[in-house]
Amino acid sequence: MIPFKSQQEQAAALQLDADGNLKHFLTLDGLDRALLIDILDRSKGFVGVAQQAVKKVPLCRGKIVANLFFETSTRTRTTFELAAKRLSADVLNLNISTSATAKGETLLDTLRNLEAMHVDMFVVRHADSGAAHFIATHVAPPVAVINAGDGCYSHPTQAMLDMFTIREHKRDFAGLTVAIVGDVLHSRVARSQIVALNTLGVDEVRVVGPSTLVPERAEAALGVRVCHDLREGLRDVDVIILLRLQNERMDGGFLPSEHEYFHLFGLTEKRLGIAKPDAIVMHPGPINRGVEMDSSVADGARSVILEQVSNGLAVRMAVMSMCIGTQNLALAAAGKAAEAELADG
Repeated sequence: MIPFKSQQEQAAALQLDADGNLKHFLTLDGLDRALLIDILDRSKGFVGVAQQAVKKVPLCRGKIVANLFFETSTRTRTTFELAAKRLSADVLNLNISTSATAKGETLLDTLRNLEAMHVDMFVVRHADSGAAHFIATHVAPPVAVINAGDGCYSHPTQAMLDMFTIREHKRDFAGLTVAIVGDVLHSRVARSQIVALNTLGVDEVRVVGPSTLVPERAEAALGVRVCHDLREGLRDVDVIILLRLQNERMDGGFLPSEHEYFHLFGLTEKRLGIAKPDAIVMHPGPINRGVEMDSSVADGARSVILEQVSNGLAVRMAVMSMCIGTQNLALAAAGKAAEAELADG
């Protein structure tokens, strides 16, 4: 088995160019705090685009982005599509169920054909962990790959939009206690959130859930505090992140029933009172009301769930522009330098 530090180093080497700039965005493993803060700061600059009369900026003009979603998605796929369009890129949405892949064409052959169409970026969601990494190792060097969720492993843009939302409400990460409640075992979102929170320097990350839905040796492997009692897990926390029960990834008796789960771990107004008075409630969606939380909590004053969706646009614009938009800026700078040289001549 490859040591964890070596895995982080390999991930960083694949995602960053020689100058430390993003060329792919596959996982938060191996990325330092300064880069995560840079993503958050750039995202802040894109929030205002939604209020403009013309909701577009030219950073990715002339670029082609292909959305390759091998799993169903609503929020992630549509926000990536809208983010690309707001950056002035052209977008291809590949319908996997009717594509040549469904007819037996290999994934690599599909990629090669899309590369022949001069695609600049692949946004990939896949049921297999490591799929985005695999694609990134096989694309031509100028092509960028963004991981939109792979198996149970990673969902880096979701984690970063969650970090952005937390910072908007709490201003700083230092001193925060964050509880992640629910199906951590099957959650790629939770794994990315934990890496981000620890990298950004929160005081404590708590993983809260039944023992069947918490990874073995999570405290040592993930750097968290594990709580199997909801009251203990929520006590005096600043942020509560609820996770969906991923029944499609469960092949055994992980839970007696959804009713029993809600009885023990569902968030109600009363249980929310255990957290700090200004604690915020988050959920990556989709929500199973009456399972992960009451509707009164989901729609309540402390819920920031819809803000997460809005912030997802800004964060994905930031990441996409960092991966391929800088190429346009570099070309523009080179063009201006050439013009200046000719003028001097």
